[in-house]
Amino acid sequence: MHTILRNKTEGLKRELLNFAQTLVRTPSVTGDESKVAGLVEIKMREFGYDKVFRDEAGNVVGVLLGREDSLTVLLNSHMDTVAAKAIDAPNDVRIENGRLYGLGAADCKAGLAAQVFAGALLRLSLLPLKGNLVVAATVSEENGRSAGVQALMERTLPALGMKPTFAILGEPTGLGLYYGHDGWMEVDIVVEGTNPFHVDDAAKAIYNDFDADSVKFENTPENFLITKPRFETVGGYRRATIPMSKRLFFGEEAGHSVNTIKQEASAIAHNSGAVAVDVVIRKETKKLYNGQRTTVQHVTHAWSIDPFHPMMSRSCQALAAAGCEVRPGKWQLGRLGMGTAGSVLVKNYQVPTIGYGPGDETQAHASGEYVATDRVVEALYGTASMVHGLIGIPVWGWTSDEI
Repeated sequence: MHTILRNKTEGLKRELLNFAQTLVRTPSVTGDESKVAGLVEIKMREFGYDKVFRDEAGNVVGVLLGREDSLTVLLNSHMDTVAAKAIDAPNDVRIENGRLYGLGAADCKAGLAAQVFAGALLRLSLLPLKGNLVVAATVSEENGRSAGVQALMERTLPALGMKPTFAILGEPTGLGLYYGHDGWMEVDIVVEGTNPFHVDDAAKAIYNDFDADSVKFENTPENFLITKPRFETVGGYRRATIPMSKRLFFGEEAGHSVNTIKQEASAIAHNSGAVAVDVVIRKETKKLYNGQRTTVQHVTHAWSIDPFHPMMSRSCQALAAAGCEVRPGKWQLGRLGMGTAGSVLVKNYQVPTIGYGPGDETQAHASGEYVATDRVVEALYGTASMVHGLIGIPVWGWTSDEI
């Protein structure tokens, strides 16, 4: 079986890298993914997926139907990227010295290409599937807080009568097998009152105390950030808004952290006079590329599955049997604001989820972003091997000459 997969992978290598480069060359900042969606949809149809469509959020969904409906594997990668940095040249997309350079190469268009081709690889190899394979290229992950995955899980897959048994993200893991990461949240500390002096004093005291507090909130540049207050007068009331971003560690819920911050801020403000203090998670309305609008919260939940979960064990076994590197781990998320759709899949829908992608995590949102081309090819082979290990029907007695 693995000889068949490896040989077919080699045959798809050139087309895979050309497709990945085309995806990277095609701009798709969050809210403007339409052109990349079109490329993915065309490729899925060329490969003969059993079902290919765009849902109401603009996600592109391809389905390979298995013999039974009891198992479904979801392969998910996002189509959107962050905005290009001023020092980068957005059109400088190239393959050079074994690397594919360009915005979104690592995060995560190379992973998306590998997942789209994984379905094709399984079909071309004539390896039977017991369960269904869903490949979803989703919108609005970067600053849309996984709005596309929310729509996929809430409406699109239920309409198909499917719920993922397992999910694999194509996010950058350097071909490690990742099973979780920390989360983060963005909140506003709001101070209001009729006396502007009381409000200003309370807001400044809260900001100074939190800014200096490196113990209670584990304050490092990567874990905690507070911004100076903004002041305004609204309807006769003085209002101060203090933006804050905070990392959420595994087991730390956003609601509990909000209550803790509110209690601390209220205690600090107590000596400044009669003011009201509240802490609210930031929300905003996002417009998707197809015109739909959705409201998202600025929260990414910390999540993890058991490193000995049956999905992890079977995936490790499948990679080992295929001759691939087996390297379990977790995303480090070195900068506040980073995350993956695992936050939604695991916390909201209880879908066991892992990450397996060709990009390096340090390249996500980085200037001069790149991904190693040999890792893109290996991601295709490893992903197909894991999918077959999770929902495939074991085969014996076949040789590559017969396929």
